[in-house]
Amino acid sequence: MGVARAADGLEAVDLLRRAFPEAVVDAATFAGATWAELAPSRLVECATWLRDHPSVAFDFLVDVTAVHWPEREPPVEVVYHVYSYRRDDRLRIKVRTGETGPVPTLTGVWASADWNEREAYDMFGIRFDGHPDLRRILMPDDYTEYPLRKELPLYRG
Repeated sequence: MGVARAADGLEAVDLLRRAFPEAVVDAATFAGATWAELAPSRLVECATWLRDHPSVAFDFLVDVTAVHWPEREPPVEVVYHVYSYRRDDRLRIKVRTGETGPVPTLTGVWASADWNEREAYDMFGIRFDGHPDLRRILMPDDYTEYPLRKELPLYRG
């Protein structure tokens, strides 16, 4: 017997738009995956709502990653994958920012943001304002590059 869904996909984004009309910059569904781009200044407020509102209940932050688009302005897109256990539903949340951010931390919303944001910092150089321990997690402390940014030259050994 399946769980009744109060909202999924674009319905969850529509509820978010009604609650925060100025916060949702863009939204769409592609290949069955729904995403919403949010204004960075409203990220924490919207993420808290997405976690706590009973109709959407995105109670788990699966991961945080980023995409570096050097030809776009702003060039970095931080992508959060969230999941609702109760509704078996997924949503991508995106925010656009400059080369190194800043983006507000979501450690106060989802505990799993701690290590996920540290990895995004280490691989892309994105600063998360308010993060309790933002330091390298994979690369040596003295490493000066960010391996997943597109301006890093490819090794051609």
